[in-house]
Amino acid sequence: MKRLYISIFVLSGLFISGCSNDFLDVEPSEAIPADPALVNSDEGASSFVTAIYNQFLGWEMSSFGWNAVSSIISDDADKGSDPGDAGGDKDIVDALTYNASTPSFESTWNANYAGINRCNQALEMFPKLDKVTPALKTRLEGEAKFMRAFMYFTLVKGYGGVPIVDHLALVPISEEDRKMQLTRKPAAEVYAFIEKDLKDAIANLPEKSAYAGNDKKRVSKGSAYALLAKVSLYQKKWQEVIDNCDKVTGYSLVSDYALQYKKEGEFGPESIFEIDGIGSTSSPGFGIGNYTVSQAPRGAGGWGWGFNTPTEGLANAYEAGDVRRAATIIFRGSVLYDGQPVPATVANPRYNYKAYSSAFYNQEFTDTNLRYLRYAEVVLMKAEALNELGQTSAAIPLVNMIRKRAGLGDTPFTSQTDIRKAIYKERRLEMAFEHDRWFDLVRTGQAQAAMAADGKTFVVGKHELFPIPTSFLREAGALSQQNPGGY
Repeated sequence: MKRLYISIFVLSGLFISGCSNDFLDVEPSEAIPADPALVNSDEGASSFVTAIYNQFLGWEMSSFGWNAVSSIISDDADKGSDPGDAGGDKDIVDALTYNASTPSFESTWNANYAGINRCNQALEMFPKLDKVTPALKTRLEGEAKFMRAFMYFTLVKGYGGVPIVDHLALVPISEEDRKMQLTRKPAAEVYAFIEKDLKDAIANLPEKSAYAGNDKKRVSKGSAYALLAKVSLYQKKWQEVIDNCDKVTGYSLVSDYALQYKKEGEFGPESIFEIDGIGSTSSPGFGIGNYTVSQAPRGAGGWGWGFNTPTEGLANAYEAGDVRRAATIIFRGSVLYDGQPVPATVANPRYNYKAYSSAFYNQEFTDTNLRYLRYAEVVLMKAEALNELGQTSAAIPLVNMIRKRAGLGDTPFTSQTDIRKAIYKERRLEMAFEHDRWFDLVRTGQAQAAMAADGKTFVVGKHELFPIPTSFLREAGALSQQNPGGY
């Protein structure tokens, strides 16, 4: 897809656009005014949504800081690298000794609001475009609302209540819009906003089967149902989880777990929402910035920075014969699937295999994709909801479906309590390094025990939510407050 950048005004991490003087920068260097007359075409309208997808390729959105606050922070990963290289703040995130000034929490906040700004810009512009094919415009509106919902879901999972910025604010900004951007809304309101966006997206998006060619990379009706099921999961709306999972049709588990993390397995039958990395050695911006190299083996014979390394606890959590272990963890001294050796001299014993790129393994921009929603998670969400409603016998076959694909036998457990633990474990192993573990630990109440087993101290009442960035609170003043915990 063509890269497209939207200029933005920045105020305390929230992004404000003045429609009268915005412009779009289109590669290679052409600048055109964001005037409806100049983008009033199918291609012009599509470029707004391309800009939203491209937000996920950003360094702050999907790479170094995001890996810290969603992975390194958990019991699945260590900081890695060398002892003397903190990666800015990765050591204190790993140790749970961070505070409101820790950069990775601020960059995650800013990146998601920058993406929300792109969604809002697209949604404000679409009604003004009368020369766009109506069916296309409807679909594009659905894509924009899905991604806005996804970004708000990331924010509410991490920070709790956050400002709901649902439209562009003119410059100079009005007092009403200033309050909109600086006032944290209760988490329940944020969830309600997400649900509305997803229901709108469901109405507008086609089924996955309706897409052809490159459009198969776009989100579909099934993507929106899957995300809505996950939003319901976090709110313990168990029946809604089941109902929405049942509406995710046209997807299936791939037979080879490892294949979906390789180039030839991209956007396969299991993929529901996946960020596309193209890979380039000469033209910047066609992959997730430094996503691969920042997690690649470090030291003598290595080719990367060595951050976000799998813990010994994760490696030991796999049962004998579980194919997911070898597909998830690069081991020191091994040979990778494409013949690339990992010398015994690299710094850390384990690295993230899901971040590996064969063709561009040591480049800033690689062809590695980031998998955010897969059908396997839909299966596990439904199993969890069924079990929580006391329908354990119906949940067990779903757990076994995931285990059999992993090369394992049926679960030996039958009680609701044991199946709950089995589902939690399958989520951990199935989706390791796919940015869910920390949020799963918090939402299920496992965090304190899991962190203790990993040698970390999780303080109840403090660590459930990320700190709100100091820069935002300084601007917000009395309009917003810090999360509890005395950061």
